[in-house]
Amino acid sequence: MFDAPRLTVQSDTAPLRRVLLKHARDAFVSSERVGAQWKALNYLAEPDHRAACAESDAFAALLERLGVEVAWAGPGDVGMDSLYVRDASVVFGAGAILCSMGKEARRGEPAALETVFRGLGIPVAGRIEGEGRLEGGDVAWLGPRTLAVGRGYRTNDEGIRQLTRLLDGAVDDVIVAPLPHWNGPSDVFHLMSVISPLADDLAVVYSPLLPVPFREALVERGIQLVEVPDDEFDSQGGNVLAVAPRVAVALEGNPETRRRMELAGVEVFTYRGEEISAKGCGGPTCLTRPLVRSLTSPD
Repeated sequence: MFDAPRLTVQSDTAPLRRVLLKHARDAFVSSERVGAQWKALNYLAEPDHRAACAESDAFAALLERLGVEVAWAGPGDVGMDSLYVRDASVVFGAGAILCSMGKEARRGEPAALETVFRGLGIPVAGRIEGEGRLEGGDVAWLGPRTLAVGRGYRTNDEGIRQLTRLLDGAVDDVIVAPLPHWNGPSDVFHLMSVISPLADDLAVVYSPLLPVPFREALVERGIQLVEVPDDEFDSQGGNVLAVAPRVAVALEGNPETRRRMELAGVEVFTYRGEEISAKGCGGPTCLTRPLVRSLTSPD
């Protein structure tokens, strides 16, 4: 359970203590299942099941070396995309909010996570219902009481309205960022495709796809922006997981973005993710659902 005086999850940059992952063996199930699903789910290429499982193991081991406790979502026949465990929920100080997925093929994921959360002792504080659509990749904390939400094809106005109601009293400000059409409804495009917080005053961004009012709001808040170059956007250069302020995990293969983050004082750890990240267009924030981030060092 959460220790409210010392711990918070209302941050995307405070020291990460506990995280939920879905292993590739549980999301992909088998080579035959991958072969049957990957094209319909708009993967760029067919993942290799065995290699993906090895990448999941290595990714979890990296997080554990960085001091993060890993909890596993376990099996559940809800499709390959359940690998990207962030999207099916939003977690805040009172517990988990189950999302309602904008991608039809992922509609079963939130219900599957409810059992997982209860097993971990995390209360389910609410859910997005009816016509509401919300995916966790469109939700980013800019501070403990400020939330940014992307309004796009995966998250609609009704989903944002319900989320705001469920968070009543827990946040002071919900900033809605209208997202561009970009590659259309079938594309994997979330708010966190174009912004990853690295500290309270630092974020990596891809400015060409940032809404102007939202980018201005970031600058007005005193957030320094590390710009992703054009040729590293598609390779998940802007999708970076902060495990502590200015300590980040990134997909290998984006050297210029890494150099720019390091110039801004960020310590960067990379992982190999050809099968679990590149082919499904889901970087380290997509692969993780942070559960506990600590505002102070543990006793």
